[in-house]
Amino acid sequence: MPYTEYWNPKNETLPREQLQALQLRKLRRLCEWAYATTPFHQRKFDAVRFKPEQLKTLDDLRRIPIMTREEWMESLQEKPLFGDMLATDPNNAIRYHLTSGTTGRTPIRVLDGMKDWDWISEMWCYGLWGFGVRPEDIVYFAFGYGSFIGFWGAHYACEKIGSLVIPGGAQTTEARIMQIIEMGVTTVCSTPTYALHLWQKAKERGIDLAKESNVNKVILSGEPAGSIPAVKHQLEEAWGAKCGDTAGMTEIGTIMIFECSHQPGGTHIIEDHFIEEVLNPVNDGPAGYEELGERVVTSFGRGFIPLIRYRTKDMVMKVPASACSCGRTWDLYSGGIRGRWDDMKLIRGTNVYPRAVEAIIREYAAIDEFQIYIWRKEEVQDEITIKLEIKPGHEAEWVVLQHKLAKDLANAHEGLRFNIERVEYGVLPHFELKAKRLADVRPVAQY
Repeated sequence: MPYTEYWNPKNETLPREQLQALQLRKLRRLCEWAYATTPFHQRKFDAVRFKPEQLKTLDDLRRIPIMTREEWMESLQEKPLFGDMLATDPNNAIRYHLTSGTTGRTPIRVLDGMKDWDWISEMWCYGLWGFGVRPEDIVYFAFGYGSFIGFWGAHYACEKIGSLVIPGGAQTTEARIMQIIEMGVTTVCSTPTYALHLWQKAKERGIDLAKESNVNKVILSGEPAGSIPAVKHQLEEAWGAKCGDTAGMTEIGTIMIFECSHQPGGTHIIEDHFIEEVLNPVNDGPAGYEELGERVVTSFGRGFIPLIRYRTKDMVMKVPASACSCGRTWDLYSGGIRGRWDDMKLIRGTNVYPRAVEAIIREYAAIDEFQIYIWRKEEVQDEITIKLEIKPGHEAEWVVLQHKLAKDLANAHEGLRFNIERVEYGVLPHFELKAKRLADVRPVAQY
């Protein structure tokens, strides 16, 4: 059956002038709603004497104060459990979710109403359909359903599309592998880390997923690794399938960017439902195309908790829509989410970003799991050690790999020395949801 490649053909191909006019109308309505209903936004707007009627052009967006996670947390602490950001009575909520608490941060609690939740699944439809999911597909969610929002919206989006949905739920990895094969699954939704883990466990059982499963699409989310070329190459070879990246946030409720089936080396911004600014992280001025900066997001769809100019700390580089041949008029993030500004670690005068380290490590097919371990030697010198596991059957590669990996990492980090340490297979944690591979055990007060 022939299908259009767009979930919303009109909006996905709107001329830029019309798209920006749509964004401006939605921005005015959002600001009016937020100011009228939430003490949080009333307080912030009044502090800078901003009124929604001042929004005459999209450039006036910069009149609105930036919203931070720290402010959100203060609101939650002062008025548990949800702060003073709710735009309607909590009794109207139908969904409750928590942020994942990455890097030890206190999780944020969020509520959504029926209208919000319909929008959340709709945004996933944009991304899933854009990568090629169709009613004929059988979609498997290798995901432990809980309070973390994860792939919840994608689950409902697949039902909306008409695909058969199979929730992985509370099963062992081995049971999920057998279910994927038995049910003829064509699409797997997973974090990049867990997709690699599924493949490795299948291989240990003598199962070749590329030959013995019907999977032709792997939808990735939850980690920046989904846009790392070396990771995608490993996954596409392992599964014999296309791998597409998406990115979302619990604070926003859904995905905001997705990789289309043309695989342009970046992720489209869903610009009819979001305004995504890229700002210089030092002075908060606007960054231009092909300039690295920080994502600041305004969401038009979440009415229960209005989100306006939310500082994400995500590291991105915007490029124009012409960078992709799919015909969408939405800008893209080249390389997807490249990591977080606050993940950067200073080691003996050199900046180290976990995503950049992973991009190099994943060039080595013999490496299974790894950990970045930062510590202080004799209370004087900072050290960085890469602890890694070698996949079964690749042990003979260790000696050469150790020296070559150390050299590759040093060359990419101004000569910084990386210690490479092998641990027994199965010692390091293996992750189903967001991987937490960075362990910085340096005394906090000293750096």
